[in-house]
Amino acid sequence: MMARRHILALSALTLLAGASSRAAAQGGMAGMDHSMHKMGPDIVIPKGALYTKADVEFMQMMIAHHAQAIVMSRLAEKNGANPQVLKLSRKIDQSQMPEITIMQGWLRRYNQVAPDTSSWHTVRMEGMLSDDEMKALENAKGEEFNRLYLVGMIKHHAGAIKMVEDLFKSPGAGQEVDANVFANDVVTAQTAEIGIMRNLLAKLPPK
Repeated sequence: MMARRHILALSALTLLAGASSRAAAQGGMAGMDHSMHKMGPDIVIPKGALYTKADVEFMQMMIAHHAQAIVMSRLAEKNGANPQVLKLSRKIDQSQMPEITIMQGWLRRYNQVAPDTSSWHTVRMEGMLSDDEMKALENAKGEEFNRLYLVGMIKHHAGAIKMVEDLFKSPGAGQEVDANVFANDVVTAQTAEIGIMRNLLAKLPPK
């Protein structure tokens, strides 16, 4: 039995290693399950381009990531968020919508597919809420909403930071100036917001 388990474990590792090698060979974003996140025709990178396939995938997937964060944030007012959570949710909404426009502009500049804000329905990236988690947030009111929003958005932001880390792990990625600045801005802004959200979460009444 033990030998069989070792064989199965070795087989799984071999499959994972193979998938990772194929992604690297294609220049895709590290850490991404490419079978689940295809957002259009195959990505073609012109010879001599300053960006990589991983940069394109990062921009496409971050649009979906941001779009879900905006949907979450726009629930705050009608679901009775407290003033501090409401203020933060508005800041996230007002900062991430223009960032989606920036990412779409970047993709179009390089003749790549630029997803719209509905893409979050069909894509799940690091940190994004599941359908069940979104439904729970939609139904929550008052303190329950505050808690679910803060916990969910901390996870969401941590996922975005992980996406940036994966981008910079991909060979040659994150070197195009605008992609580099944007990715670093995501880390700076969302790291600061995670700190704010943890403080707000600590001030909520115990369950």
